[in-house]
Amino acid sequence: MLGTAISLFFVPWLLAKAWILPLPDTIQQQADQAIGHGFDGIIVYVDQGGKPPQYYTAGWHDRDAKIPAKPNALFKIASISKLYDAVAVTKLVADGKLDLDQTIAHYLPEIKGRIENAEKITLRLLIQHRSGIPNFTDTPNFWGAPTETFEESLALILDKPANFEPDADYEYCNTNYLLINKIMDDALGYPNFQFIQKEVLEPLSLNNTFGSLSEVNLDGVMSGYHVGYSSDLKENDHGMHATAADVGTFIRALNDGSLFEQGEAEIYASVYKFEHAGWVPGYQSFANYNKDLDAVVIAFYNTTDPDLYNWNLSEIINNRIVKILERQNN
Repeated sequence: MLGTAISLFFVPWLLAKAWILPLPDTIQQQADQAIGHGFDGIIVYVDQGGKPPQYYTAGWHDRDAKIPAKPNALFKIASISKLYDAVAVTKLVADGKLDLDQTIAHYLPEIKGRIENAEKITLRLLIQHRSGIPNFTDTPNFWGAPTETFEESLALILDKPANFEPDADYEYCNTNYLLINKIMDDALGYPNFQFIQKEVLEPLSLNNTFGSLSEVNLDGVMSGYHVGYSSDLKENDHGMHATAADVGTFIRALNDGSLFEQGEAEIYASVYKFEHAGWVPGYQSFANYNKDLDAVVIAFYNTTDPDLYNWNLSEIINNRIVKILERQNN
């Protein structure tokens, strides 16, 4: 009880301290300050209109080997990948291969009777996190032994009651995108990441974005650390890996519409957002676009914790980075 009370006292105070500290003059100073707050490593990429992209790093690429953080390191971007998925769906809808208002029972008839409201949940509602389907990654102890296949992941929520009626509420849910990826695979007849490569990555020359850990050189992946767990987590495969520059190029193209063909931008804007964050053990990532500054800001932090204290801390740091940019523009 005493330990819990102490932790509850210090964590809010540490967050408050990070928020009230005098704003540094530079983003590099803010990155250095992040290491002082307990992060093992940080990468920040800033692409502001009319200026060359800038990179800022602090801390470790590999803590044990004492390798400093690298601006071009590959990083597990986690749920930022949902933006790529939503773009892929948009292109398939524009091409007539998918219908946003068709139900998941139509696309995946095998789930009828196994997912509540399958006959009411549309592809659009999946994209928008308005399906009511339970989130498979909320299963107790999920991150201690993550599932490895679609079937294993889906099994965690089959025959479970819905959290709410379709379109009655919003709840962020990884199961939605698990199903979206399966629907895209079936519509294409091949893994949808190949489609993303052809339609998104290649046109933007994103040569440092990969679908899984198996496609990359492990030495190029930034190490990841989870508080209370001693091992480096970079060998865990949680999907897409990319450099900050590749994510930044994608985010700018998403926001200025240059990655879309005629009519696609309107479809995309009707279903999903234009920035995202991601979290898996050891890695938290943020991809944002500030319209007023015409600035893309990508921030990678390679330290997580069970209570999401580091998540809240990183959001404070992200806001301070934007404030530094604003001040530099004035």
